Amino acid sequence: QVQLQESGPGLVKLSETLSLTCTVSGGSITTSPYYWVWNRQAPGKGLEWMGAIRYSGATYYSASLKSRISISRDTSKNQFTLQLRSVTPEDTAVYYCGRGRAAFTTTVDYRGQGTQVTVSS
Repeated sequence: QVQLQESGPGLVKLSETLSLTCTVSGGSITTSPYYWVWNRQAPGKGLEWMGAIRYSGATYYSASLKSRISISRDTSKNQFTLQLRSVTPEDTAVYYCGRGRAAFTTTVDYRGQGTQVTVSS
């Protein structure tokens, strides 16, 4: 059974960088054919796909976030990390990491419980 756990600060200041880490257990992030995904859900809105890092290390980003987002990984720790630069109040959301089978889709077969991030002005 794959388990994922998000970690990181729950409060980020306006214009700073949001950084979250997803720790994976029960499966390696280098195992084919999986994508390791970041989704988020802002208050009153639907789930939004942000980006993913493939088992190979290739990265894929949402067009709307591409100028501000980076996803990286530490294979020795079986973790992958989201960085979102220059945050605004619109980035306030619950952030989820998950394991999926494709990029550009919110569909995952395992996900973390989610972590609330609030951008303070």
